[in-house]
Amino acid sequence: MESGLREQLKVSEEKAVLAALLLPDFGGNAHDPLDELRSLANTAGAVVVDELLQKRTKPEPKTFLGKGKVGELAAMVKLHDAQVAIFENDLSPRQIANLEEAIECKVVDRSELILDIFAARAQTTEAKLQVELAQLEYTFPRLRAMWSHLERITGGAPTGIGTRGPGEQQLEVDRRIVRRKLAQMRREIEEIQQRKQREVAQRNLDHFTVGLVGYTNAGKSTLFNTVTDAGTYADDKLFATLSTKTREWKLGGGDNVMLSDTVGFVRDLPHHLVASFKATLEEAIHAHLLLVVLDVSDPHCLDQLRTVTQTLDDIGAGDQPRRLVLNKIDRLDHNADLLVLQNEHPDAIPLSAKTGRGLDALVDAVRVAMHGGLQTLTLTVDQADGKALTFLENRAEVLERDYADRVVHLTVKIGKNQLDRLRALGTTARLPEENNTATSGWGR
Repeated sequence: MESGLREQLKVSEEKAVLAALLLPDFGGNAHDPLDELRSLANTAGAVVVDELLQKRTKPEPKTFLGKGKVGELAAMVKLHDAQVAIFENDLSPRQIANLEEAIECKVVDRSELILDIFAARAQTTEAKLQVELAQLEYTFPRLRAMWSHLERITGGAPTGIGTRGPGEQQLEVDRRIVRRKLAQMRREIEEIQQRKQREVAQRNLDHFTVGLVGYTNAGKSTLFNTVTDAGTYADDKLFATLSTKTREWKLGGGDNVMLSDTVGFVRDLPHHLVASFKATLEEAIHAHLLLVVLDVSDPHCLDQLRTVTQTLDDIGAGDQPRRLVLNKIDRLDHNADLLVLQNEHPDAIPLSAKTGRGLDALVDAVRVAMHGGLQTLTLTVDQADGKALTFLENRAEVLERDYADRVVHLTVKIGKNQLDRLRALGTTARLPEENNTATSGWGR
């Protein structure tokens, strides 16, 4: 195989042959096992020229595919003059190296393909850093199989501080460089996560927050644009959105929430990406309400819903209140499938983010979640308690203000959820009957 084939993982505009080994635990579409890989390859810009499938009870240790199928794959590559073979499965470094030698073209597995798409789509500094970290974490254990420059460093080569001098393999130098880079990037990611956590905590204090989550290409960005007029990028492609965007959503009647659009999930998302994008998904982890957007026009939507649920659990967002949003009902030829979903999920909200049909029901559901049942109360707050006063002005409807000695009596229309939040803040706000009690504040 020509030297240097593994130096670039990008598959943009390359002719690609898709391949999959269907093992007994295969979790994809049994009728079209390559449907999602085909979409991923198209999203990456590859030109799919042929496809190969094999069923086995277990992989061949050396080449993953059986010997006959490896020969068939090599023939496909030669026939179409393909530059890359893309596998639905994740391969070991040795399997990749053996396959590349056998078929004489670059081999990319599913995780590498997703990493390539993320790298191409990352726009913000934060997203680029997270993608680079995920790529390095994926590449690091594969250095020996992926890199060909294993020649020894001679006395005239640049060594410098941090190397062990003449005689060391270049691979060992590269490994130390990667280790230092990984440590540095993890520190930067940790700083981002801490800053994001502070930002999210402050936003949750000031506003009711809602997170859009769901499988990639479920229509989250279209829904986000429809209700916020944000004008963010939305396309009928996987991973059209990588960076979380947050905008104000005006529900009407003076009620506003902060809505966040997040990166879409996908089956078998590489764990490196799940880990490195935790900062990006911080809004989803800590939002007051999650709207799980499901593309009901996709025949595999139930499998996608299971993937989303599992991913939310994996990133620590398993306890947030959720409402299922059945999107793209305008694409349904009949309502039979929709009725089945509604029967299984009675609280689900059917809508079309594209046409606006059903949005009123979504707004009502978010408003109910925001307030949790309105009640009119008179609260007494110390005038110096800016935290409580700001909270009530922003999160409740203040009907009357009566200033007295160092306190203010506020008659407010407030939801149960906001009242619970106010209690949790540990402010001086109290009901009239609590004024003479020993515990002057809810949170004390």
